[in-house]
Amino acid sequence: MTDTSDLWRLSAADLASGIQSGTFSAQAATESALARLAAVNPKLNAVVTEMPDEAIAAAKAIDQAVAKGDPVGCLAGVPVTVKVNVDQKGHPTTNGLTQQKDLIAQEDSPVVANLRKAGAVIIGRTNTPAFSLRWFTKNNLHGTTKNPRDPGLTPGGSSGGAAAAVASGIGALAHGTDIAGSIRYPAYACGIHGLRPTVGRVPAVNFTAPDRHIGGQLMAVSGPIARTIKDLELGFKAMSAPDIRDSWYVPAPAARPDLPKRVVLASAPENTSVHPDVIAALRKAADQLSNAGWDVVEGPCPPLRAAVAAQVTLWLSEFKRGALKALEKEDEADSKFVYAQLERHGGVPDFNSVMDALQLRAQLVREWQMFLQENPIVILPVSLEPPFPVQLDVSSPSGFDRVFEAQLTQVALPFFGVPALTVSTGFSGTAPIGVQLVGPRYREDLLFAAGAVIESGGVPPSPIDP
Repeated sequence: MTDTSDLWRLSAADLASGIQSGTFSAQAATESALARLAAVNPKLNAVVTEMPDEAIAAAKAIDQAVAKGDPVGCLAGVPVTVKVNVDQKGHPTTNGLTQQKDLIAQEDSPVVANLRKAGAVIIGRTNTPAFSLRWFTKNNLHGTTKNPRDPGLTPGGSSGGAAAAVASGIGALAHGTDIAGSIRYPAYACGIHGLRPTVGRVPAVNFTAPDRHIGGQLMAVSGPIARTIKDLELGFKAMSAPDIRDSWYVPAPAARPDLPKRVVLASAPENTSVHPDVIAALRKAADQLSNAGWDVVEGPCPPLRAAVAAQVTLWLSEFKRGALKALEKEDEADSKFVYAQLERHGGVPDFNSVMDALQLRAQLVREWQMFLQENPIVILPVSLEPPFPVQLDVSSPSGFDRVFEAQLTQVALPFFGVPALTVSTGFSGTAPIGVQLVGPRYREDLLFAAGAVIESGGVPPSPIDP
């Protein structure tokens, strides 16, 4: 590529290779990404904080290191974005809240520090719904993020800004977070890929706030969103570098035992009603793996609904304990409506119900671990439906119920701490479609291997013009 103005089109892997070989500079790659941001972000509102001066300075430092022959990281010079709900030194950790617009981080979260160590160039911070509470991205502070493929569809949430940025070419890689689908669903909605790592695999903690309560500690993760599986691998490698400041960080061994190449296709888990186009995508993915030598069978997976109910219990108890005053202070209509609907579903949790939920978790984790030992990959819907129309969840109680039912796997899987991967596969009409792969804890490598097979069968073209 001779015209460096188009470097924003390249994958993270190709950018890193070109910069390290001297084919083009990190500064040129960064300037190209910033120009793309300026061109398309006004239509999307994916990036809510731009940082051109910081980005150019970081890129120049990478170029100097390459020129000297100094070692550089696996993402050296690659433009990336960071979600506004994690600490980045010198910037507010807003989490989409007006009351946190001046909450300036004094140091980087470990995941941000790891991106910098790997040489990534942070070009901006991406939008999230208020409290990172929804599968839609809108708040009173930063406004609404649009889906670059169709403005009438949600870009997903809560990492909707991250996914919209990557899908439109604003950075080759994005940081996202996931406690109930906030990486996997935006990737699905925007027609790209996203990895929810195993709990503890990517160190991440915010120093601008107290530590989370137990539910968040057990289920919340940071992970990468990208246009290719190879880029997800690079992003995961960078993000998962050791950092013991995260109490849950696990130094997973590099050497891993062989597991059977066996796949279970659970196209309609727990007898759910799944959209025909979602079913078709799942079966196509299963066929691709079968043709590549994987042993694929169709059948049920361990329970999911019981985990959803327990999740809601923990959410409500922890929200009441730590965030209810903030919810009232923010007075953001959408998040208040969603919280009310969760109360309608979950009732009023007490000490005993929380204890029961945690006890149930032990049982369900055991069932899933034993199942995944024999069946290392499970293919599931990302969502039971194609991406939702904007604001469906707050349109009415029935609208919320429709969304919540469709997100069965998004809510349930974090309860088990397992890794999960969204692979974009095609379209349902004009809406992106994809599949979800689930694997044993600390076996992201298996998800990447299976995801690469599915990706080779064709994915929606990107980056795209909104």
